[in-house]
Amino acid sequence: MTLKTEPGRTKPGTRRHPTGVKAILLWIGVAMVTLAVVVVLARWIRGLEPVQDFLLTYPGRSELPDGAPVGIPAWLGWQHFLNAFFLVLIIRTGWQVRNTARPPGHWTRRNTGLFKTRNKPTKISLDLWFHLSLDVLWLLNGLVFVLLLFVTGGWMRIVPTSWDVVPNALSAALQYASLNWPIENGWVNYNSLQLLAYFAIVFIAAPLAAITGVRMSSAWPKGHRRLDKAFPIELARRIHFPVMVFFVGFVIVHVVLVFSTGMLANLNHMYAAREGAGWLGFGFFAASLAVMVAAWLLARPLFLRPVAGLMGKVSK
Repeated sequence: MTLKTEPGRTKPGTRRHPTGVKAILLWIGVAMVTLAVVVVLARWIRGLEPVQDFLLTYPGRSELPDGAPVGIPAWLGWQHFLNAFFLVLIIRTGWQVRNTARPPGHWTRRNTGLFKTRNKPTKISLDLWFHLSLDVLWLLNGLVFVLLLFVTGGWMRIVPTSWDVVPNALSAALQYASLNWPIENGWVNYNSLQLLAYFAIVFIAAPLAAITGVRMSSAWPKGHRRLDKAFPIELARRIHFPVMVFFVGFVIVHVVLVFSTGMLANLNHMYAAREGAGWLGFGFFAASLAVMVAAWLLARPLFLRPVAGLMGKVSK
């Protein structure tokens, strides 16, 4: 004998999982409760005498090496915009590649000139072509960024040079969690938690995204068993997506802290290369945001097909 259920109802003994708006509200509720617990716990911990001594010894920032540059150069402003511009579109197209079952079109590289090979060019989706094209531009921009970073000495601001960065980062994290945030001046020196975050983004997450992306793309050499065995494509896939999630989390936290720890001063540092709380940096930020929104809206097959057609064959 079988149990029959009415449409829209579940069998006895089973659970219905919330979907859509209910799931979003559930996750928001869980996040708010978790945040409240973390704040209360952090405030209690800060009240302990040994912890107070720890915070006095390690205020949250390490001393910079001698010769470290003061201030933020102008080139870092346009680099910040370009990195944000490419990263937003890369995350969007990466998500489309991962979740689109029927792509709006396909692209095939022309097997001519310098790109002529014995193997037949691989047909890929239009979304993947756009994703890979953005990756190339982002990597080129990243090479310029790293070069300027080392030429100007700016690397000393985001590369750990002392082991006390670890306890100082723990101190800064506790101060953030307790909502009694560390006193800082990003124009002169980032706190240790910021330093480690920027180091991880530039020197760990970005290279991992690039290496795993190349492994999953048609640029990876075909027919090399040793290479394939040394770096299996399954491993690349398992790394690539979590790295994207890390980038998304970094962007969210970064934006929240920029707006909640002195918005005008922070935007002046980031976009106008000047100290103080004027509106110039906000103006540059608003303009860059408008450009990113426009690029987001224009990144659709109607506009992508003509551009892709200049580099290969586009088919529906």
